[in-house]
Amino acid sequence: MSSTLDRRLFLTSLLGAAAGVAGLSGCADGTAATSAKGASTAPLATEVPAGTSLKIASFQNAQELQFKLAKLPKLPFTVSSWLNIGAGPDVINAFRAKSLDLANNAGIPPIQAYYQGFDAKIVAINVTRKPNYLFATKPGSDIRSVADFEGKRLAFSQGQAQGVVLLRALKKAGLAYDDVTLVPLTSNQFLTALQSGQVDIAPLGNSQAPAYLQQYESKGARTITTDVVDLLSLLWAPVSVLNDRAKAAAVAAYIPQWAQGQVWQYEHPDVWNKEFYVKTQNLTLPQAEAITALANKPLFPPSWDEAIAWEQETADLLAEGGFVKKFDVSPLFDHRFEHLAAEAVPAEYRK
Repeated sequence: MSSTLDRRLFLTSLLGAAAGVAGLSGCADGTAATSAKGASTAPLATEVPAGTSLKIASFQNAQELQFKLAKLPKLPFTVSSWLNIGAGPDVINAFRAKSLDLANNAGIPPIQAYYQGFDAKIVAINVTRKPNYLFATKPGSDIRSVADFEGKRLAFSQGQAQGVVLLRALKKAGLAYDDVTLVPLTSNQFLTALQSGQVDIAPLGNSQAPAYLQQYESKGARTITTDVVDLLSLLWAPVSVLNDRAKAAAVAAYIPQWAQGQVWQYEHPDVWNKEFYVKTQNLTLPQAEAITALANKPLFPPSWDEAIAWEQETADLLAEGGFVKKFDVSPLFDHRFEHLAAEAVPAEYRK
């Protein structure tokens, strides 16, 4: 991928023709949208009006199960649907279709949405300190370090956390984008691409690696750990949702329980291993325990300064590669919600 034009072709391949056309038409002159436009700055309502509902993402039904197991208080609004959706490009498409109001993603999807001209804002931050991803090789590979990625085909999702982890790992290893071949895929295609040899390397979540190795380690597949951290796990919502006073109040009511649910999961790994990984993801208990041993302690900082700085570094990294235009990320954050998660958890989960 040697040219900026080539890299922009990722947009259509990752998001589908309809979303790609909409996104490209919104920034055809090479400029990104201004997400600050139309964003409400009105104080949040102190109560959620009766009859309010939200459509919330719950990838692999994990969020819904977490709320159930943690026995959190009843939400003061209706969750009209928990959608099994998690990948950033899919979330953006759902936002566009108005079939989703609130989602949990990493830091890169809001950057991608901004570049496409879609107005959305970040409303909550969970900072991660340990890597959530590692790199997996295809069966029969001789790759043993990131330095060995040179000249290889790498699975790359521009609009997802896996993409920025890969770019940061390449930069740390001193490899330029043109030293490798970036193969545009979405994360749900990574395993198939590895198995078939379409790519030499793909970033996998810690939870995916055990099952992959169980099947292919005997055939020469391996994993390569990285110390590159994908710092942000966040909640975000379309500006159209946040401009709705009732829905904004519902989002504000949801954030504390979202934070408390993360804390509960971290403090009850035995329950989560059995109820989620074993019962719903078909992993063995040892595999589940290996995953939760790598789990990040939730961290909900009272200030978003670190998160904003990291998001800016990420956007700049993408701009360096010609994937987006350089821009100021500060308009991506709705500071009306900044304090809510931190105030809902014990002090040890704030810093």
